[in-house]
Amino acid sequence: MKIMKIMPQEIIARKRDGLALSRAEVEQFVSGVVSGDFKDYQSSALLMAILLKGMTPKETGWLTEAMMRSGRIVELPEITRPKVDKHSTGGVGDKISLILVPLVAACGLCVPMMSGRGLGHTGGTLDKLESIPGFRTDLTDAEYRAQLASLHQAMIGQSADIVPADRKLYSLRDVTGTVESIPLICSSILSKKMAEGIDSLVLDVKCGLGAFMKTEVEARQLAESLVAISTSMGKPTSAILTRMDEPLGHMIGNSLEVIESIDCLKGQGPADLMEVTYALCAEMLILGGIQSAQEGAMIALKSAIDSGAALEGFRSLIEAQGGDGTVVDNYNCLPRAENTKDIFLNNDSLMYVESLDARSFGDAACILGAGRASTDSIIDPAVGIEILKKVGQTIESNEAIARIHYQSVDTLEAAESRLEKAVKLSAEKPVVTSLIIDRISHEKY
Repeated sequence: MKIMKIMPQEIIARKRDGLALSRAEVEQFVSGVVSGDFKDYQSSALLMAILLKGMTPKETGWLTEAMMRSGRIVELPEITRPKVDKHSTGGVGDKISLILVPLVAACGLCVPMMSGRGLGHTGGTLDKLESIPGFRTDLTDAEYRAQLASLHQAMIGQSADIVPADRKLYSLRDVTGTVESIPLICSSILSKKMAEGIDSLVLDVKCGLGAFMKTEVEARQLAESLVAISTSMGKPTSAILTRMDEPLGHMIGNSLEVIESIDCLKGQGPADLMEVTYALCAEMLILGGIQSAQEGAMIALKSAIDSGAALEGFRSLIEAQGGDGTVVDNYNCLPRAENTKDIFLNNDSLMYVESLDARSFGDAACILGAGRASTDSIIDPAVGIEILKKVGQTIESNEAIARIHYQSVDTLEAAESRLEKAVKLSAEKPVVTSLIIDRISHEKY
């Protein structure tokens, strides 16, 4: 008996009215996105309806599985090391993946990482990597497998045949104001991760001014949904809740963040960035069975940096994917902006930096050209912002708070205006708290 398909507008209307979609309706939507039966305007309408009306856990699970099965699913039986990946929900200055992948690979894991591009004010791992001359993120399946077998690490983008539904929906969400939907975030993240051949997963779920989840309550809800869905699909998953009120580290912008990542692998990383990096790496080593407790994991991670093994692993990764490995020794081979300008505030005495609004810093970097305003925006890998003073530090009247790396005066003025409003100073020293809020384990699901 032939099953009658429902028209796209009927599915849209059902979700608009707050009704739960059936598994068949969810699967029809996903297949329609891939085939073109769902036009962009119809997909955008349903995305907005999902944002406003939500989805049940069952609907979200069906959506995740349908998206995962919309293309090829990678299986890696030939890889004997534990295959563990990490994903961040996105923040400003978040370059952790570039540090984490070679670091945990040096400690015994295999990391088959499939990453995305920047969404709105947040940067994308692929954009950062591609600021390295020659770096390829479009490896063939054979190249991907060979690299994982030899180097135990790879950082690639989605190929056309892996989760094609997400490639389309990901770009539409960015330009239709539907990024923040928990069901859409869950299905986007997990469909890609489930399709890349991993054994387990660690998530960095951020909350705060520069995150898509503004409150801890929202972030916790997202983390619990992600852990529950992923674990139910046979992939043990843990989530670390982290703060994203000020930018992570000192650099914002693609080539600038590559520089800071390499500095971290040399043991010269800023404390806030390394705090989160170590927490995520330790969780990966424990989940992968390489270490049994955090203390041992931390010893192994710091040893991999002190010995230079993690840094050399990053060089090998760059060279294996066509990039210029000399970037590890010489930052001059990276794209650099033509101009810089230091930003001063109007304080006439010694003050403390009370807050740095991460969202405003991310928006300013986007204005400069470091991020995307639309799906067809062209990224400028050279531009960005260097933060010279972090929260809790003192600033004299003659000291700059930040340095803008820019190409044109027009973008400079608009970015400068954003930054001047993004900084708050105080005569009293603010309390600087840990960026790690909580850990959500798969063991409760």
